Amino acid sequence: MSTPIRLALVGMGKIAHDQHVPAIAGNADIALAATVSRNGEGVEGVPHFRELADLIASGIAIDAVALCTPPQVRRAIAAQAIAQGWHVFLEKPPGATLAEVAQLQAAAEAAGISLFASWHSRYAPGVEPARAFLADARITSVTVSWREDIRVWHPGQAWILDAGGFGVFDPGINALSIVTRILPQPFFITDAELDFPANRDAPIAARLAFTDDAGTPIRADFDFLQTGPQSWDIVVETDRGTLTLHDGGARLVLPDGSEPAQGDALHGEYAGLYRRFADIVRAGTSDVDIAPLRHVADAFLRGRRITVDEFIE
Repeated sequence: MSTPIRLALVGMGKIAHDQHVPAIAGNADIALAATVSRNGEGVEGVPHFRELADLIASGIAIDAVALCTPPQVRRAIAAQAIAQGWHVFLEKPPGATLAEVAQLQAAAEAAGISLFASWHSRYAPGVEPARAFLADARITSVTVSWREDIRVWHPGQAWILDAGGFGVFDPGINALSIVTRILPQPFFITDAELDFPANRDAPIAARLAFTDDAGTPIRADFDFLQTGPQSWDIVVETDRGTLTLHDGGARLVLPDGSEPAQGDALHGEYAGLYRRFADIVRAGTSDVDIAPLRHVADAFLRGRRITVDEFIE
């Protein structure tokens, strides 16, 4: 077996502890060599630093970093890592803007290192079977309902509703990452309404309309204030019946009622992400798909801003 990739995990918030740390521990190709965070706690037995500069000064041998910080500060940290010759794993979204990601991609290519823009929802168990079914189907409509409660899933994370924090598109981009993966034709936005709380700088809800060259209606409803049952569903109507992805892609129901994929999406997704990251590092390649981020940018460009009541957590 080859020597494990020595990885530093940067930004030790909830997603790092809940998903990244267990996925790294379960991957023999990757070893957690350090953690970096101004506020979050490290991992017992692993060297911990407040800043990436402190890790660099320590001289600890590092091959790669995984960045779990808010998107507003991710580009600068990624640029530091690339300058060190370290491979870079970017949590979603890969950056606060398209230009940031393009610059990182160019810098990584020039440095000869691997850059990975990760989309964890694409690794949910129902996504690839759905993609295979839809490859030769005639699609007549797509409906996305992505509704969750920010107070449950992101308690105390005020940055999400700050400028550059994506607001409801922080979870919504997961839906877009699945739809851009499973639909056989590219699509583009035609209309958008974005609800901004009067006291925040990112939307709390969004209603989006897309189409493709065939005129297929694709609609998405994103809500960050859903109470009661939460929903992460994609319904695709085809000439062969209705395909439905439930629970963020964890469960797939085909038109005949069969369910070829059932599982706990998140707990399998991050293992898949780290397998992919190890593969591209070993191969000396990169994987940077910006399609989901491009659709979010287009929503902000095309969208009508609607001011709603102040958000009080």
